[in-house]
Amino acid sequence: MDQPHLGTERSPYVSVAEAAAYLRLKRRTLDNMRWAGGGPRYRKHGGRVFYHRDELEAWSKRREFRSTSQR
Repeated sequence: MDQPHLGTERSPYVSVAEAAAYLRLKRRTLDNMRWAGGGPRYRKHGGRVFYHRDELEAWSKRREFRSTSQR
C-alpha cells in the first residue's frame, strides 16, 4: 500500500513529550497546565494531544518579562 506524499518538510505538530522538551518543562507540568487551562493551545487528533510549533513559540513569547516587577 502506497503512503501518501506529504512533502519533505517536518510536521508542524509535536507530541506532548516533544513540546515539553522544547519548552524545557516536565511533561507532567505541561499536562497540568493543559488540564488547568493555562498552558499553550493544543489540538486533539484522533484522541491524541498535539501542539503546533507556532503555538508553543507564541505562548512562550507572551511570558517574556524585563523584570520581576512586571509580573
